[in-house]
Amino acid sequence: MEPFTPITSVEQLEAYGVPTPMVRDKVIDTLEDVHRLWIAATSLVFVATSSADGRCDVSPKGDPPGFVRVLSPTRLAIPERPGNRRMDGFHNILENPHVGLVLVIPGRGDTLRINGRAQLVTDLPDFDDLVVKGHRPSLALLVDVEEAFFHCPKAFRRSRTWTPDTWQPTAAPPPAEIALSLWRKGQPPAEVHRIYTALAHENLYATDGEIPEPT
Repeated sequence: MEPFTPITSVEQLEAYGVPTPMVRDKVIDTLEDVHRLWIAATSLVFVATSSADGRCDVSPKGDPPGFVRVLSPTRLAIPERPGNRRMDGFHNILENPHVGLVLVIPGRGDTLRINGRAQLVTDLPDFDDLVVKGHRPSLALLVDVEEAFFHCPKAFRRSRTWTPDTWQPTAAPPPAEIALSLWRKGQPPAEVHRIYTALAHENLYATDGEIPEPT
């Protein structure tokens, strides 16, 4: 017997409370001026997807503020930058277009959540305005908005995410060390760091000061 009691019904779940009318009714299906202001200041977006058979993925997308473009009151675009080419979320979208977005402004506790249907597109006119360090996107995620609402700041406040004295950047191993322990076992550490440095320059548009020291 499992040492927990599963919740299997709506009645069991709602015994823990239901949203107030204000919380329930804040969801709308268009992007108003306040949403546009938020999106213009966003530098980080989490994109949640699911395949046709329920395999889920959440992928972060980041760039300077303004990289997410509002194309209409019901449509926005997120440019894709060079990465590891796994494209797990994009494969999911080809099977199941439903996506969920969380748009983050660093320093803010509240977030903007958008749910909708997505498609992958090429050659948006906005691509010419989205060049970062000489790199022009060649692909974008186009999202047709079905739900938009602001989420309260409890999670960021409780975690103190934006409080520098709580940060522990060295609590977990750096990327090269993680690679050495999992999929690059036995390779010389200096060579693994060289590989990661090259990838940072090629895909992350890093400058020398942004590249971690060898591990």
